[in-house]
Amino acid sequence: MSQAALINPNILTWSRERAGLTAEDVAKKLPTKPDRVLEWESGESKPTFRQAQHWATIAHVPFGFLFLKEPPSEKLPLPDLRTLGGAAPAYPSLNLLDTVKDVLRKQDWYLDYLQDQEMNPLPFVGRFTTQASVKQVVADIRQTLGVDPDAARLNYEAYVRMLISAAETVGILVMRSGIALGNTHRKLDVSEFRGFAISNALAPVVFINSADADTARLFTLMHELAHIWIGSTGISDGGSPVGRREEVFCNAVAGEFLAPEEAFRAAWQDGVDWHDNLAPLAARFHVSTLVIGRRARDLGYISSDQYGNYYRQILRAFQDKDGAGGDYYRTVKAKNSIRFSRAVLTEAMSGRMLLRDAGRLLGVQPANLRTYASKLTE
Repeated sequence: MSQAALINPNILTWSRERAGLTAEDVAKKLPTKPDRVLEWESGESKPTFRQAQHWATIAHVPFGFLFLKEPPSEKLPLPDLRTLGGAAPAYPSLNLLDTVKDVLRKQDWYLDYLQDQEMNPLPFVGRFTTQASVKQVVADIRQTLGVDPDAARLNYEAYVRMLISAAETVGILVMRSGIALGNTHRKLDVSEFRGFAISNALAPVVFINSADADTARLFTLMHELAHIWIGSTGISDGGSPVGRREEVFCNAVAGEFLAPEEAFRAAWQDGVDWHDNLAPLAARFHVSTLVIGRRARDLGYISSDQYGNYYRQILRAFQDKDGAGGDYYRTVKAKNSIRFSRAVLTEAMSGRMLLRDAGRLLGVQPANLRTYASKLTE
């Protein structure tokens, strides 16, 4: 008979809930019966060592954690700017924690790389504060990025691609993913966060939760870029018109950048159903109808409830799409940022970095790194 593991039953419950799993989820993956899982958590019986080790793998915790007297204290390594019901959320999810830690690990490597290259600080990082004029910040972002959607006759998708490319060109790492650590079973929760920014004079980073509706991500991108311009680091929910000062200011910058107030008011047609304004204004400003709906809410043309219902409708439609069949290397590029990927691959292909270490940083099998390098130019 296998020896029982003398684990702390309270840690079992903590680790399961931390991973967002039910007793049924754990039972199915072990496999065992849900009643047995509840017996272990109540202390009525103990799992075997093999079962406990499997539990640790399922719950994404080190095996030794299961023997602790108390759950370890876990805090987000970035300032939390989110507000849910007027207050910051009590506990971050495991997926959010692991995503932030992974991005910080990549940024640390990139900082070392830039320091070896003797790169100069980026002048736009922290150039303004929240006391600045929103229009002044917008004008500076426009000038720095150099993207004019009217001159280039861009549609929405091309506009997003060009803004991301422009941000990377000036030195910002733009990372996008809807899952934690490349694990398709660990989907990021849009209701928990939309994105985050890490302000750094050498290596600023913007992360966008691509589990959000594709038409909502442009606003998140501009919101997080605004954080870089005011030198603000933090995790954003991006959904509320109220909240912390930095969030309100960055929302205002994003809105003014994408649909300037004066032009928006001139284009908005009163006396018609507000939905009828969405498509014409989306075409006028090269954005999605969702961005127009949000701008209409912020400028008082529609209520928060009207916009909220419209956003949820768009999000449900996006989530109901068949997500299979995506291009693997395109996903890797989005997750890592092209700028970061090029730096890692340059070091790996030159022999200054082990392929194993490069693969670990990028989440790519070492044997696939040369193929990935060739895909970066596509």
